Amino acid sequence: MTPPGSDIILERMMTLHPKIIDLTLDRVRRLLAALDHPERAIPPVVHIAGTNGKGSTLAMIRAGVEAAGQTAHAYTSPHLVRFHERIRLAGRLISEPHLSAVLAECDAANDGHSITYFEITTVAALLAFARTPADYALIEVGLGGRMDATNVIEHPALTVIAPVSIDHEQFLGNNLAAIAGEKAGILKRGVPCVVGPQPDAAMAVIEAKAARLGAPLMAHGQHWQVWEERGRLVYQDENGLLDLPPPVLPGAHQYHNAGMAIAALRALGFGEAACEAALTRTEWPARMQRLKSGPLAEAAGAAELWLDGGHNPAAGQALADVLRGLPERPTHLVCGMLNTKDVGGYLCPLAEVAESLTAVSVPEEANTLPAGATAAAAIKAGFRAGTAGDVLSAVKGLAAGCPGARILICGSLYLAGAVLRDNG
Repeated sequence: MTPPGSDIILERMMTLHPKIIDLTLDRVRRLLAALDHPERAIPPVVHIAGTNGKGSTLAMIRAGVEAAGQTAHAYTSPHLVRFHERIRLAGRLISEPHLSAVLAECDAANDGHSITYFEITTVAALLAFARTPADYALIEVGLGGRMDATNVIEHPALTVIAPVSIDHEQFLGNNLAAIAGEKAGILKRGVPCVVGPQPDAAMAVIEAKAARLGAPLMAHGQHWQVWEERGRLVYQDENGLLDLPPPVLPGAHQYHNAGMAIAALRALGFGEAACEAALTRTEWPARMQRLKSGPLAEAAGAAELWLDGGHNPAAGQALADVLRGLPERPTHLVCGMLNTKDVGGYLCPLAEVAESLTAVSVPEEANTLPAGATAAAAIKAGFRAGTAGDVLSAVKGLAAGCPGARILICGSLYLAGAVLRDNG
C-alpha cells in the first residue's frame, strides 16, 4: 500500500504531542527501540551543536567531504521551503517517495504514543540514514544538545561546538554557563571535539565536561587559529599552515565557521584540497544571500536585495559587521521576528548600520511578533521604523522611496523561508 504524501503525514505528526518543544530523550529512545535501533547502523557521525554557525559549518564540512569523492548524509533544521531540505542522503535531498515511506514507518511504529514533531522526524532521518550507504552522517542539533532528539548517537566520530551565546533561555537557561552546559551535552567519552570561538564562561564549562569524559578538545585559540590576511583565509594548527581562498559565504563570522569546518575535516583525515573546497563550494541559503531574480527582486528595481535568517543578538552583531564590510550604500531593513526572540538584542547592533526598518509579521507563523511590536522595538533601538502588510509591499515602498539603496530582509529563518518560497 502506497503511504500518503509526506505533507499529510507531517501534519498528523504535529498533533502527537501538545508541546512543540519538550526536551527529553525518552520518547526518541522508545521509538528507536521499536524500529530495531537504526541509529546504531548509520555511517560515522559528525554531531554539531552551538548557538550560531552550526548550519554553515555543517554545509562547509559537507562540501569538503564531497569534493574528496566521499559521500555524506546531512540532517539540518529548520527547513526553509520544503521539509525535504532537512534530510540529505549521500548528498541528495531525500525523495518524496522515500520520505513518505520512512515517515509512515515511524508513525506506525510509534503507534499513537506522545512524541514531538522534531523527535519523530529525527527518527525518520536516522532510519533513512541507516538504509542508504554513505561515508559520513553530518547531524545538526535542533535545540541545545544534552536533551536534543539528535543526541542518541552513542559513539560519534567527532563532535563540534560552534560559538555559544544567549538564545532559547526558556529551555536552556538564562546565562552562558547554563547554555554551554546544554551544548556540551553532545560530548562523548573519548570522542574528539572541535570547539569554535567561545566566551570564557562557556569555554570553562566545555573544558570541564571534556576533562570528565576524556574527550580531546581541538579548541580555537589553543589548538587552531584562523584569520583573514590580504583577502585570503589563513588557518594554522599543530600540523601546519594553510593559505586558502576566502569563504564564499559572506561575513567575517564565516571565517570562524570555516575554521571549525577545516579543523573537523583535518581531524577526519582530509587534506588541503577538501579544506579549500569547504570554503569555495559551499551553498547555504538565507545566510546573507543576494536575491537577483524573482518577483521580489523585480520589485526592488535598482536596489540591491538581500536575505538573511539570523535571529538572535549574536546574529544581529554578525549581520551588522557584514553590512559594514559591504560597499557604502543606504541600507533599509524589512524585518519580521518571532515572539520568542530577544528582539531588542538583535536590532540594537543593526541600528548603527541601517537607516530605517519596515516591520512585517512572519506569514503563517503562530509565534510571529506583530509588525507593530517589531516596529516599536526598532524605534526603541534607534531606528526610524514603520510597518507594512507583507514583504512585497515593504520592498516596493522602499524601492520607490529609496532607489539604488540596499534592502535587507531579515529577522527570522521562518520569514526567510517564506520569502524564498514566494520568490520562486
